[in-house]
Amino acid sequence: MKRKNKKFQKKNSNSLSKLSLFQKGDGKFSKRCPLSTKNAPIVDYKNIDLLKKYISENGKIISSKITSVSFSKQKKLTKEIKKAKILGLL
Repeated sequence: MKRKNKKFQKKNSNSLSKLSLFQKGDGKFSKRCPLSTKNAPIVDYKNIDLLKKYISENGKIISSKITSVSFSKQKKLTKEIKKAKILGLL
């Protein structure tokens, strides 16, 4: 009777082991840009309440991956936050 080598036995595969970093997910974490919807607030250096939402406690700008802001709106946000910092509003 032959012994089965435990090193080379197949483990029970579940659905999580099939996932890859390069595969597209099921859209669980995708969100729409909150600044591109209808009735969205205007991104301006004078709108301090809006700008504070996109700044961390240390004063750094939060990335668009976390806030789900579109690329063009993120560029505009960055410019306006920097303007507000220079003027001393933030």
